Amino acid sequence: MFGGVEGDRTLDLGIANAALSQLSYHPTEEAGILPSPGGRNNPGACTVPRRGAGGDCSGRGPPPMIVRFRPLGLEAMQISPPFGYREIVPLHKSNAVMLPAPGFLPEFVGSTNAMPVSYTEFGIACRDYPIVFTSNDGGKSHAAVAVLGLGQNENVFVRNGAWETGTYVPAYVRRYPFCMARVTVSKSEQQNRLICIEKSFLGEGEKLFDKDGKAVEKWAPIERLLREYEADLDRTRELCAILADYQLLEPFTMQAAQPGGQPLNLAGMFRVKEEKLEHLNAAQHKNLFKKGIVGRIYAHLLSLENFGRIVGRRVAPQVAAAALAKAPAPTKSVAEPAKTAKAAGKR
Repeated sequence: MFGGVEGDRTLDLGIANAALSQLSYHPTEEAGILPSPGGRNNPGACTVPRRGAGGDCSGRGPPPMIVRFRPLGLEAMQISPPFGYREIVPLHKSNAVMLPAPGFLPEFVGSTNAMPVSYTEFGIACRDYPIVFTSNDGGKSHAAVAVLGLGQNENVFVRNGAWETGTYVPAYVRRYPFCMARVTVSKSEQQNRLICIEKSFLGEGEKLFDKDGKAVEKWAPIERLLREYEADLDRTRELCAILADYQLLEPFTMQAAQPGGQPLNLAGMFRVKEEKLEHLNAAQHKNLFKKGIVGRIYAHLLSLENFGRIVGRRVAPQVAAAALAKAPAPTKSVAEPAKTAKAAGKR
C-alpha cells in the first residue's frame, strides 16, 4: 500500500551527504591540523570527527569528515570527503594503489538506503530502483537518488557482502575508492578538478603510471569513469535545479504494510507532479525537451513502482522462514526393520 500525503513521518531518507558527491579544497590562512603519528603517507595526522558525533584526535570515535593538511609549498587546505568515504588524499603519479577486486563493495554500501544517480543513469537505474529527489537544505537544492531500502541503514540489494546479480550497480559505488575534487583558490573555483583516492588504498599495490609519468592500461577506464561521471553530475544538478525552478517537485511519503507489524513510512522524498507539466509555458516545455529532461521525468515516475519490489525483497526472508516453519516434519526411515528381517533370515 502506497500513499502520497505528507505526514506521519517515521523515517527520513537517510543519505546524509550523498547528494553532495562533489568535494572541495579550500585554502585557509590558518596552519591547519598537522598529521598524527601512525598515519601512513601523512604521519601525525589529526582528524576532525563528524560534528556532534563525538570522537577526538586519539584515533577513537567515528570516521572523520574533514581533514586538514599542509602540502609541500602550498597553504593549508581542507578536504571534505563525499558520503561514505573516510579520508581522501590527492592521487599522485608516484603512488602505489591497491585496486579493488571485481565485485568489491565499500563498507558503507551495505548500510545505505539511498545512493546518488546521475543524469545518464536514469534510464537503466529506473528498471531496478525507485528514483526520487531529496534535499538536505530545506528544499533550496535537490539531488536524484536511487532508493535501496526502507529502513535506516538498510540496503536490500546487498546480501553477504555482494550486490545482487542482475541488478544495476550505481556509478557512485563503482568509482570507489577514487573520486573527483573541486579546487577552490581564494574563494574562486578553478576549472580543473583533482582526482583523489581513499587514503587506506595507498602504500601498497601497483603503480598506475610508469617511471615517465605515462598512464598504464588499467588507468584508462578508471579515469574515463571518473571524468564522465563528474560531468554527468553537473547535468544532474542542472536537471534538479530546473525541476525546482519550474515548481514541478512535491514532497511525498511512501507507506508500506509489514506482515504482522505496523505500517512503515518513508519520508524526506520529492517527486515530479505530472499534472503541473501541462501548466508550463511553451518556452519551458521546449527547454525540458531540449535538455532531455522529459525522458528523465517519466523514467523517474515509472520507477516509483519499484517501491513494491523493495517491500517484497524486505519481507522475503520472513516469508521464507514462515514457510519453513509450517513445512511437515520429515518421516522416519524404514530401513531399520528391513535390516532386522534380513538378520533373522540368516539364522
